[in-house]
Amino acid sequence: MSIKTINPEEVSVAKFHGYMLGAVAPRPIAFASTVDRDGNVNLSPFSFFNCFSANPPILIFSPARRIKDNTTKHTLENVLVHDEVVINIVNHAIVEQMSLSSMEYDKGVNEFEKSGLTQISSQIVRPPRVGESPVSFECKVIEVKSLGTEGGAGNLVICEVLLMHIKEEVLDDDVRIDPFKLDSVTRMGGNWYCRAQGNAIFEIPKPTAIKGIGVDQIPEHIRNSNVLTGNNLGRLGNIERFPDESSINEYSHREDVKEAKRKGEIHLLAKTLLEKGEVENAWKVLLLKI
Repeated sequence: MSIKTINPEEVSVAKFHGYMLGAVAPRPIAFASTVDRDGNVNLSPFSFFNCFSANPPILIFSPARRIKDNTTKHTLENVLVHDEVVINIVNHAIVEQMSLSSMEYDKGVNEFEKSGLTQISSQIVRPPRVGESPVSFECKVIEVKSLGTEGGAGNLVICEVLLMHIKEEVLDDDVRIDPFKLDSVTRMGGNWYCRAQGNAIFEIPKPTAIKGIGVDQIPEHIRNSNVLTGNNLGRLGNIERFPDESSINEYSHREDVKEAKRKGEIHLLAKTLLEKGEVENAWKVLLLKI
């Protein structure tokens, strides 16, 4: 396997920027609304964004200096004047309007109007919320940290969440955000985006309730399987103990197990069971005495 190694000091900033954004993906989008010194509203998306603390609740996004001419974004200029911002979450229903708002309009132009999105007054801060956004955060900017003075340098806008607004239509029966109903959109490299919907969304049990045995404790003949993948082994390692011999013997009487044993396809059956989330049954198959 060949590896392309890139030293950021040996390529242009634009080229390295493209590689980095293509690799660090998908990235959530902070659809940030701010107000300038004269009260003009600005709305712009930023994919250098994530949450970094729950207590206090902290979000950070970064309006980087433009690579082509080293100028700064209106959003950055605005938060340095008024330490407030609303971070709106982007879903698939507004992705094209969000993209349109990223156009570099002249200072003072209202991107809510250009994109056709609804401007809703916030409860605490001056910048408005995006009415169509499924989730919005009213924030106070507690610090802006510059990461450099050249084109491409980031500016970390560290925001404390004062209020969070969630549309009830994206909540499930347990009043938690349902990822399928949220239908969020994330940023990839170039012109590419990613929609968190359908088969793109899947669950993996977190190894927090128990202390998993780990891949290193999986018997060698299973660990070196030509059928099971690294993901399969990771799921197998997330158990506290092996199934007991009686449960293994009981499971061995199933017709599909007998057929897999007869055909020498035990690992293939185990893989199928793992993909269905039946981890214990997969172990029962793998620990059969051949």
